[in-house]
Parts: sequence; C-alpha cells; structure tokens
Amino acid sequence: MSIFEHPAGSYKKIFETCEELAEPLPTTVTGRIPSYLRGSLLRLGPGLFEVGDEPFYHLFDGQAFMHKFDFKNGQVTYFNKFIRTDAYVRAITEKRVVITEFGTFAYPDPCKNIFSRFFSYFKGVEVTDNCLVNVYPIGEDFYAVTETNYITKVNTDTLETLKKVDMCNYVNINGVTAHPHIEADGTVYNIGNCMGKGATLAYNIKEIKNLPHLFLILSFGMSENYFVFVETPVKINLLKFLSAWSIRGSNYMDCFESNEAQGTNFHIAKKSPGEYIDLKFKGAAIGMFHHINTYEDDGFLVVDLCAWKGFEFVYNYLWLANLRANWDEVKKAAMMAPQPEVRRYVIPLDVHKEEQGKNLVSLPYTTATATMHSDGMVWLEPEVLFSGPRQAFEFPQIDYKRHGGRNYTYAYALGLNHFIPDRICKLNVKTKETWVWQEPDSYPSEPLFVQNPDGVDEDDGILLTIVAAPGAQKPAYLLILNAKDLSEVARAEVDYSIPVTFHGMYKP
Repeated sequence: MSIFEHPAGSYKKIFETCEELAEPLPTTVTGRIPSYLRGSLLRLGPGLFEVGDEPFYHLFDGQAFMHKFDFKNGQVTYFNKFIRTDAYVRAITEKRVVITEFGTFAYPDPCKNIFSRFFSYFKGVEVTDNCLVNVYPIGEDFYAVTETNYITKVNTDTLETLKKVDMCNYVNINGVTAHPHIEADGTVYNIGNCMGKGATLAYNIKEIKNLPHLFLILSFGMSENYFVFVETPVKINLLKFLSAWSIRGSNYMDCFESNEAQGTNFHIAKKSPGEYIDLKFKGAAIGMFHHINTYEDDGFLVVDLCAWKGFEFVYNYLWLANLRANWDEVKKAAMMAPQPEVRRYVIPLDVHKEEQGKNLVSLPYTTATATMHSDGMVWLEPEVLFSGPRQAFEFPQIDYKRHGGRNYTYAYALGLNHFIPDRICKLNVKTKETWVWQEPDSYPSEPLFVQNPDGVDEDDGILLTIVAAPGAQKPAYLLILNAKDLSEVARAEVDYSIPVTFHGMYKP
C-alpha cells in the first residue's frame, strides 16, 4: 500500500458548509449499477460549520445534514437536507450558536438577565439534539442519532424531520450510543447510562460505584449470547459536566478526563437472562470507538475492534482547526496522537482460580492471550490484525446480516491517513491480507457492504462509499466497489460538494 501525501490540502473542502438542495440532482453514471441495487443509501454528517460569524470548533459540532442517493433502473439521484433539530432551528433563527455542542460553547442570550439564566440552570442543562452521527431503523421508523438521549425521527423518502424523541421518556437513561446492534427480527439493542440514587451509575446491567465519573461507551460488542462493553480510561467527570454550564464558557470536551493507570476493563454480560458476568478482564490502556465484530468459539469470546493505543482521548485531535490545517501541520499533529491498530482480544468464558499464571486461550488460530493473576483478574493481551504508522482502519463494516455476532473472515473500513480519510480498505481477519482502493485527492467515507443476493461467498457483494473529489469537474461521487478485490464497479458523479459523513445505512 502506498501512502498518499496531500500537499494541496484539498481535504479542507470536506469541512465546509453546504447549501441544502430544493430537489434531487441527477448524476452521471460510469460503469454499470448492479441490478440488485434498489432503494437508497442514507448518510449523516455535519453540513453547517458556522452560524453567522460564530464558528463550530469540533468535528462533532457541525449541524446534522442527511444525504441520500436513490437507485432506480440503473439511474442514480442525489438529495440532501438539514435535520430540523432544535439546535439547528434555533441557531438559524437567532443567527448564533444557541445550544452548546461537543466542542463549542453557546454563549447565553444577551437579552436574558442574570436571574432568568440562573433559573434556567436549575431547571436543567440543555443537551444538544444535533443527531449527526448515524441513522437506523426502529420498527417501521427511521431515526437520526448522536450520543445524547435525543433521537430524531426522519422520513427517509423526503428527508423531512418528523419529531424529536427523548429516550429518557421510555427508558431510564441519559445517553445512548450511536452504534446499536440490530437482530434479524428487528430487535434493537443499545446501551445507555442511567444516573442511580446516591450518585451511583448503572449500565442497565451493572452498577459501578465510582461516580462521579461516567465512562464513555461509543459502541459495544454483541455475539449470539453475550454483550461486551469495553471501558477505556476516558471518563466524563460529572461534577465538571454539571458545573460547566453554570460557571464558565465550557463544552463537553472540557469534561473528559483520562486515567492512564486504570488501563482498559472488559465487561461481559449474558444476553438472556440479562446478567453481568462477575469476572475482571483487563488490558493495557486503549481508546476505542468502533467494534468490528464479536463471536463465540469453543468457550471463548473473540472481540475484534479498532483500537487507539494509549490513554489519551483521540477526540483531542479532531478539532476542525487541526483537520483544516496544511498537510505538514496535519501530519505533525497526528505524530503526537495515539496510534491506531486493529486488535483481536480473546476472553475465556470458563475461568478457574487455580489456573494462575498460564495462558487460558486455547484457540489454535490466534496469538491473543488471557492470563489469570493472583487476585483473580484476567489480563488480556491482543493479537494485532492490522497496524500501519498513523494509518487507521476505522469506521469498520462487515457482512452484518449474515456474520454479525458470528465467526467471519472479512472487514471493510475507511482508511485514515493522519486522520484524513483517503482510502477504502479490506482486511482478511484470518490471514491479515489487505486490499486498498485509493485515488489522488479523493476523500471517501465509511464503506457499506451490500450483499449480492445470488452470492455464495462472504464477500460476494459491493461496497458503497461517497467520495469527495474537490479538484474534479464534478466534486463528489457515489462509488461502487467489488467487495472481493475493491475494483471499481461504477460511479455516479454529482455536481455538488459533499462534506464529511460519519455513518449511514443502505435501505433496500
């Protein structure tokens, strides 16, 4: 794999504000759109990076913007719309940042006096509903989500915003992840945190007594019978979090702390009946946002994930000022950041106290180890499935329908080069073989796998990704790759600059 350089800095365009379309745009198709591709590709990301003359500062602050490519009779159209969240509508109406976002503080309305500000603080903190991270189905409906308790129902045909839903009204939680698991029958599993009495914190299953710190879970693993929660050293300091709004110009990013000494804890729970498995599994400190897959094999849980080595919070490197810098500066910043790695951890489900000091993992195909210490804690050392200096294999995808929670061979991902997305990758997790698609000055997004209905092999199908090509005649295109070898099947070019997107879904 050759590492691309980006001295022209055209990646800066993917962090720029967009105009909403009034109606769908046609695309120019080269190659042939597979006949089984019908329906829509839906994607979410930020689309508004400043309000009036007030900028948003962090990658996760820009206002939620939904993109849609429709497939019909070999033709492709493109459409988009801002999601009418409270955060967006009020910002547009008042021409300023009204609700504090991840890394951007909303200054109080100058028209409100100190008393009304004081009372509004005691009524409760205004939490953002800016749902820019993902979109997924619940029953017949579709919701745009972020990591807070607010989700937003959207019409996936017109992209109209239907209604804001507060998850706290349905379940006792304060935040949910934007990476749920969905079973074949449509059951959605998610994890949230609930504030318990006496400042304890329950993760639906397990009570953790060391509040005031919330640990941050952005995704979780699920096999056929188990859940895996990875507790990294990054915590949300609740006292800071609650006082941030009352005292000073503060945002969510100011409330994160990281404790190097803590390392990483792996929590296991049984799906049915829902019970916590009271064993201590620990490993060295990592950051983690995305699980790849989790499956059971012969009394072991195999947990594949995208790790960032060390205890520092990777979000510290995702300020827009960093990402919009010149290439040399971008590279310099990434040199300081935690290093990315694809890792496989293997967790023994049957642990006996007398087996101290020896490796409990007996699966023949992995070098991952699990060693019992004298205090009963089991120390996990991973097998590295992929590692390249400052080359991340991130936003991973698999053939989720057939292999989610089961033994599998292939993972697909967006390749980040010093945090700039510039390639699509495929990894054989059994042999560690890799494939890459990349083109100069082209910035793709998370690849979604669509299975070929007549296919036999796990990788019989295609990948869908949106590519920004700022220098080209048409500045963006939907790219369709053959999942077997990442060769190009087709592309649909659109005369519109599409910014960065995070997650999305293919809706047949």
